[in-house]
Amino acid sequence: MTTGKASFEARRNLDAAGFTQVHVICGDGTLGWPDAAPFDGICVAAGAPIVPESLKQQLAIGGQLVIPVGSEHGVQTLTCLTRLSDADYEQANLGDVRFVPLFGEVGWA
Repeated sequence: MTTGKASFEARRNLDAAGFTQVHVICGDGTLGWPDAAPFDGICVAAGAPIVPESLKQQLAIGGQLVIPVGSEHGVQTLTCLTRLSDADYEQANLGDVRFVPLFGEVGWA
């Protein structure tokens, strides 16, 4: 299934379930959605080599980003970043996990 078809199916299923205030965007997830920022929360469901700066910058003050960070095929650390100010973040490690690789400009090639 192509990503375009997957996003179409996701929209259809969300509509059928009554979730009309959910946006479905098809694009590079490592870049986030800057046009709709800032966000109170961002949850990434694939492992990244680093925390993408683009996602950090899209958090509102007090917002949280949860993302698995680590090797492409090994153990990763589930990381929670809380934005404290324009330049400051607090990081908490939530434990070891294994997720599929995050592909994109700031993910795995």
